[in-house]
Amino acid sequence: MTVPPFQSEEEARLAAAYARRREAPLAARYDPMGPAGAWNELELARTLVPALGRVCPTAAELGRARILEVGCGTGSQLLRLVALGASPALLAGIDLLPERISVARQRHPDLDFRCGNAMDLPWASASFDLVLQITCLSSVLDPRVRQGIAAEMLRVLRPGGTVLSYDFVWNPRNRDTVGIGRAEHRRLFPGCPSWSRRCTLAPPLARSLVPGAVWLAELLARVPFLCFHRITLLRRPPEPA
Repeated sequence: MTVPPFQSEEEARLAAAYARRREAPLAARYDPMGPAGAWNELELARTLVPALGRVCPTAAELGRARILEVGCGTGSQLLRLVALGASPALLAGIDLLPERISVARQRHPDLDFRCGNAMDLPWASASFDLVLQITCLSSVLDPRVRQGIAAEMLRVLRPGGTVLSYDFVWNPRNRDTVGIGRAEHRRLFPGCPSWSRRCTLAPPLARSLVPGAVWLAELLARVPFLCFHRITLLRRPPEPA
């Protein structure tokens, strides 16, 4: 396993963790085209779309919104936003891993993809209406790095804009993640009014039930205690009049 040089121990740890996911036996577990992976992607879409509707109730509003994804990977979630009506010219994404950004640029050349550290976002302050991250914060074990990423997300978000956060609440079998609960969100995004709910069936349960008993997975996904993720909307307060 070859890991490129990085500027911090946390960056190197993250790169190594994602590299392990490409190797057996973890590759099958994280395969988005496998039965459980495809079902999880469907569950993620079912979660993100209604939450996004709270921020941009109409396709016209979504089409006018400038949106950044932190930890964008190969750009699949931003492409989902395009399908919902977002304007490619107004979408941007950043990821730590150059190979992911290379794939994203090839797949979606109209979007603004950057390779870099989310603690130093290469955009001006108040540039975006919506900043989203999907399991980026819960993949960062160093609390100082998490705080730095959150601070940068708020910096590039316009006053009155929204952070959309989707993270593990807990995942005891995965030591490469940390739980992000309501208290942690308040610490990371102080003074931001929020809405949140638990979502997404625990991955070990999903892998054991799909595809043999999808009906049971669907039923258990309605039980909050069995859902290991939380989706949260945090609004940056507007500037005083």
